Amino acid sequence: MTVCEYKPGLEGIPAAQSSISHVDGQKGILEYRGIQIEELAEKSTFLETAYLLIWGELPSNEELAAFEHEIRYHRRIKYRIRDMMKCFPESGHPMDALQASAAALGLFYSRRDLHNPVYIRDAVVRLMATIPTMVAAFQLMRQGNDPVKPRDDLDYAANFLYMLNEKEPDPLAAKIFDICLILHVEHTMNASTFSARVTASTLTDPYAVVASAVGTLGGPLHGGANEEVIQMLEEIGTVDNVRPYLEDRLQKKAKIMGFGHRVYKVKDPRATILQRLAEQLFEKFGYDKYYEIAQEVERVMAEKVGSKGIYPNVDFYSGLVYRKMGIPTDLFTPVFAIARVAGWLAHWKEQLAENRIFRPTQIYNGRHEVAYTPIDQRSQG
Repeated sequence: MTVCEYKPGLEGIPAAQSSISHVDGQKGILEYRGIQIEELAEKSTFLETAYLLIWGELPSNEELAAFEHEIRYHRRIKYRIRDMMKCFPESGHPMDALQASAAALGLFYSRRDLHNPVYIRDAVVRLMATIPTMVAAFQLMRQGNDPVKPRDDLDYAANFLYMLNEKEPDPLAAKIFDICLILHVEHTMNASTFSARVTASTLTDPYAVVASAVGTLGGPLHGGANEEVIQMLEEIGTVDNVRPYLEDRLQKKAKIMGFGHRVYKVKDPRATILQRLAEQLFEKFGYDKYYEIAQEVERVMAEKVGSKGIYPNVDFYSGLVYRKMGIPTDLFTPVFAIARVAGWLAHWKEQLAENRIFRPTQIYNGRHEVAYTPIDQRSQG
């Protein structure tokens, strides 16, 4: 009998073959379908990048216009879903609300016609179009307000920011938000993408696939880390407190949120871009005192643990960007999900092409041949 080597968290074990994205953690390279993230952030839009990931090639003008049109006119959600969301507790986390809402879409659309390209495209459009609407709707509903209707004349990023407060966003803020979505849309076999592919491999509907991935993304070790970064910066409070705070945390072997990555051993290229975007926002809309603290955190961490390959990841600066846009802290991860839906759908589509249900093995370390003890003979407590 062959004994498999146990790898906690399946670290380093390939779970699929994929042509969607590539990471070189030693060189700090991230590519979507072979195109480097820096080039896409400079030249592309989120919907164009989403099309690239899902269908494998950059779209023509006509293909992109058709895709944008479909997304734009499918943003509204059914009133029954809206009524369901009104019953969610105001204290509930937006990621939990999003997971429930995404799953509820499947009640209306889950025919599971997975061999029909029309069904696949309709599911892609419907999920990408309605997820931002549901995030914005819950944000307003938990404040006791009616949700803001989408505006068909606004592009993807601007419309979401508009739905949060019924105010048309500044063009720079909308452009930067669109770039943020590009940076968050895909990142190889991370935890939520693996969750999506496992769920997809059962041939369930794409709404269940996305709901599964949303649940995985919500954890603080995955998408929730950018919330934790802001909380950490607020706890530090001043630049002078950075060094003693970090030294105390490092001595206790406590995790520093926003630092370190399972793949990158240099600064995450997305963090570099996000830092530049934050500076553009500060230049136009005013400085954020926590940015100065963040810079000092990065400097001290480079001194203390840079030699171990621990540098800022995508979560470290993204929260500061969203904070300056007026996005509440507990919406940071749902915003991550808005982008990552396209990446999950790309993997769903790829999984369907050569599907085999996931069925990993385990290494059993429990007892054997244990006799059953009748209930009246068992010790109490």
